[in-house]
Amino acid sequence: MKDFFLDSDIDEIIKMIGAGVNHLEGKRILITGGGGFLGRYFLLFLNRLNKTVFKKPVEVTLVDLKFKEDFGQLDIKHIHLIEHDVTKPFPYLDTYDLILHGAGIPSPFYYQAYPLETLDVATQGTRNMLEIARRNKARFLFMSSSEIYGNPDPKHVPTPESYSGNVSPMGSRSCYDESKRLGETLCYIFNTRYGVPTISVRPFNIYGPGMDEADYRVLPNFASRIKAGEAVKVYGSGEQTRTFCYVTDAINGFTRALLFGVPGQAYNIGNPTPEISMLKLVEYVKKISDKPVKSSVIEYPDSYPSEEAMRRCPNIVKAQLHLDYNPKVTLENGLERFLRWADKNYIGKFEPSSSNKVYSIFSDKPIN
Repeated sequence: MKDFFLDSDIDEIIKMIGAGVNHLEGKRILITGGGGFLGRYFLLFLNRLNKTVFKKPVEVTLVDLKFKEDFGQLDIKHIHLIEHDVTKPFPYLDTYDLILHGAGIPSPFYYQAYPLETLDVATQGTRNMLEIARRNKARFLFMSSSEIYGNPDPKHVPTPESYSGNVSPMGSRSCYDESKRLGETLCYIFNTRYGVPTISVRPFNIYGPGMDEADYRVLPNFASRIKAGEAVKVYGSGEQTRTFCYVTDAINGFTRALLFGVPGQAYNIGNPTPEISMLKLVEYVKKISDKPVKSSVIEYPDSYPSEEAMRRCPNIVKAQLHLDYNPKVTLENGLERFLRWADKNYIGKFEPSSSNKVYSIFSDKPIN
């Protein structure tokens, strides 16, 4: 299997969750989006628990439209792989205690290319998985997004879960933003009407080893161009701000929400500091990278939606109080891990404007 993670990250996740991992022992877990960046981390985390901690293993079913990796090389036991489109009826009648619905199209490049598929997986796919949770009386975790807040009023930054959002239903990002909002509504309905213990998490800019080079979000873009010896490109003004959460902190937060979150509630999962502009992010990368880093500010390419929020920063007080969630990895440390990994695993020059052919996740035909 491709070296898509840092082995030390998996140990770190287990240490972060602590005794809470015991609540997973012997459970049956269904994870959609199991072949993606976060799904693969969950796979390795649960596999490590089976090998080193649990007497009674956790049974994991991973569902994805298409698995890119050869998971068999890991000699994984108690892991079941199912290639299936979650927007279609789920014909498998196994029973589950926990369901983590992580399937989705989170990259702006891809959801602009596939708006209807993006809508379907967050709505019909969520409905299908909720029906399984209803049948099994399983706890259900919906991977929503911080994008549901849209472009928040500065008075609501850092943004709490109580903020209703400022989202346009008609725009290049609407297919993602609005479908995630509707996914949360479905969770609310299944919780209030049928008693399904649903929890939504709203991730804020999760990053780390294992992100596809052709993901086209900011950090893979930067790392790919550094590997190629080319200038990193900042879209728009570069004044838009974000906070970034390293993947180990994210998996810790998601797991705590799945196990201990209050049914019917939503939780911001991210690192609230530092909130930095994209221009400032370039300075961080320059300081940390072992290679020289050049940069330029450009207009948004046609393949990337320009209607992005000017600020994105989470208020995590609710997650701190309910889940005892406190991110530990600093931006400097997380970037150092990610850039070191990317330099080893990326080939360079993957970006929407390049001559590289980016292949559809739905077929073997190139997008560009």
